[in-house]
Amino acid sequence: MKLSAGREALLKPLQAVIGVVERRQTMPILANVLLVAGEGQLSITATDLEVELVASVEVDVETAGEVTVPGRKLLDICRALPENAAVSMSQSGEKLTIRSGRSRFTLATLPAAEFPTVEDINADESLELPQSTLQRLLDKTHFSMAQQDVRYYLNGLLLETGGDQLRAVATDGHRLALCQIALDADKKMPEKQVIVPRKGVLELQRLMSGEGNLTLELGSNHIRIQLEGIRFTSKLIDGRFPEYDRVIPKDTSNELTADRVLLKDALQRTSILSNEKYRGIRLIIREGTILLQAHNPEQEEAEDEVEVSYSGEDIEIGFNVTYLLDALGAIESDEIALSVVDGNSSCLLRDPENDDCKYVVMPMRL
Repeated sequence: MKLSAGREALLKPLQAVIGVVERRQTMPILANVLLVAGEGQLSITATDLEVELVASVEVDVETAGEVTVPGRKLLDICRALPENAAVSMSQSGEKLTIRSGRSRFTLATLPAAEFPTVEDINADESLELPQSTLQRLLDKTHFSMAQQDVRYYLNGLLLETGGDQLRAVATDGHRLALCQIALDADKKMPEKQVIVPRKGVLELQRLMSGEGNLTLELGSNHIRIQLEGIRFTSKLIDGRFPEYDRVIPKDTSNELTADRVLLKDALQRTSILSNEKYRGIRLIIREGTILLQAHNPEQEEAEDEVEVSYSGEDIEIGFNVTYLLDALGAIESDEIALSVVDGNSSCLLRDPENDDCKYVVMPMRL
């Protein structure tokens, strides 16, 4: 293999794929990236056996070939070179030599044949949609995914297709976030549910610029998304996602509306003196006002009051303030609708004008 390219041309695809290269590896080859040169193109592949990223770039290829080299070392070398430097790579035996100006680096390689890649995912569904659409779905829901939960199917995000809807749902058992978008009439899809692992969701968010279109393919065990110059493939979590529809409160008789920013600011102020471990905050909902109270083991207390539009019965209820703040941060409207049946039931937060995104937070005992 022999090729030459500009420093920036190599840096961009390397930065795109390096996120899945783990620092501590069980298999040495997973610390490497696969370089495949041919037909005026260099493709760079990185994987951790769960998520695979392939980025391509146009380069001058003198001799086609493929090899794997340490990913982070190659990235550090490219970063350290001067801007707009010309870079050449050539392979001889088990070494890859990188030259730029008076600098020369020799990296150890491992055979490309040993590198694990996912070729065909046997996709049974394919959909083209704007990047901004999928980006919105992930941004509005990803924070509710569980982290290292024994219920492994919660450590990811549910993508659900059906008719002309694409829906994303995430829950950690204490809260739930749902966001859906309507697809064009000509893009109807059969009903299908897949769970994308947490790492895959976070990598995908990092890769998306929000501009242009993407192609989304769903296979039986993988999801593949083709962005501009980058191909993202992730294994799916094999498990049954909870029946989330049963968790979303249907009774909205005790509903209040408030200024979203005022309520969010008051929650943030009150949370300063909440218990650092449990983050509990008490809401006392009365006609026309909502009183926020927090206290901690040091016997410190905080109290704040926000005017709201409410005429239901008095309710006293406790919540994890972080969950409320995450939901309020994801809703874009000026007004917020919050409904809760009584002091022991979940609360539903949403935009009063738009039902596309819903957030459910379970109560906590204080």
